[in-house]
Amino acid sequence: MHGLGNDFVIFDAREAPLEMDAERARALADRRTGIGCDQLIVLEPSESAEVRMRIWNGDGGEVESCGNASRCVGWLLGGETVIETAGGTLRASATEDGASVAMGQPRFGWDEIPLAYPMDTAALPMAWAGLEHPMALNVGNPHLVFFVPDAREVPLDVLGPRIENDAHMTTAHPTARVCAHATCV
Repeated sequence: MHGLGNDFVIFDAREAPLEMDAERARALADRRTGIGCDQLIVLEPSESAEVRMRIWNGDGGEVESCGNASRCVGWLLGGETVIETAGGTLRASATEDGASVAMGQPRFGWDEIPLAYPMDTAALPMAWAGLEHPMALNVGNPHLVFFVPDAREVPLDVLGPRIENDAHMTTAHPTARVCAHATCV
């Protein structure tokens, strides 16, 4: 499945357990030798919700939650769905045209994102190839938001890995990934 450009492989392990770890997630997510995806999703039984969703990034790191993955799971399950994640309980609403999800309150504190050391998360004192002063927040996994005139002009395939591997980003949160979403208003 895919949501806003992120693609997912979703395994339904609600009736039969599925063992997943970093090594297996990396192998499955590999676009040359595996199935290929941005994130791997495993649906499991939940004691507190209709389903438990576990998420692994392509690098094998497990993350708390993902809005696009949650929308896909909500659409897959249909109707109103309560989803347990490591980042908290989410509510998804599906229609025949798509799905929406209530991600809860974003976290803006440097230690809640988390970043390597205290800094102003509303305008980080950082820049990469002309992209300057991003906003940082955590909505289940860390995000940097850059405000640009035209997102299509930004070489995310080059900048994404540089930002993901920057020492300021990876010291405190080694599984952080860059997600690119463009909204035109």
